[in-house]
Amino acid sequence: MKTILAALMITLSPLAASPSFAADSIYTPWNNNLAVGGYDTVSFFSGKPQKGKDTLSLDHAGAEWRFATRGNLDLFKTNPDAFMPQYGGYCAWAVAKDKLAKGSPKYWHVEDGKLYLNFNARIKRRWDKDVRGFIAKGDKNWPAILND
Repeated sequence: MKTILAALMITLSPLAASPSFAADSIYTPWNNNLAVGGYDTVSFFSGKPQKGKDTLSLDHAGAEWRFATRGNLDLFKTNPDAFMPQYGGYCAWAVAKDKLAKGSPKYWHVEDGKLYLNFNARIKRRWDKDVRGFIAKGDKNWPAILND
């Protein structure tokens, strides 16, 4: 019953996404298999996120990852976990609130060398008010939230 209720609440939520569950719980939209919306996940760590190129891509953890440069692709290959977004790219604020929603590469934050994505500008402003608190809550909820 809890699972049915949770599914119903997520479906009715304005933050709800129709996620495709990749092998290692990476958020990808229903219409493609792109992680981080096709953005180069390595580029966030320089403070200048860039769209990746389809000619510079690789499959990892059940999703397609794209990169803006060959150097970023090679860097990702050396240690993918260092560059993958937390909570599989789902909205970090939503995970902290024990909900699932898509994360957007437009609303991002790097904290302690980790990338977090949020749903939209309004949610990102909420996230910014207590980043460390939301991370602590999100860490407690992840990845069990995928099984609720």
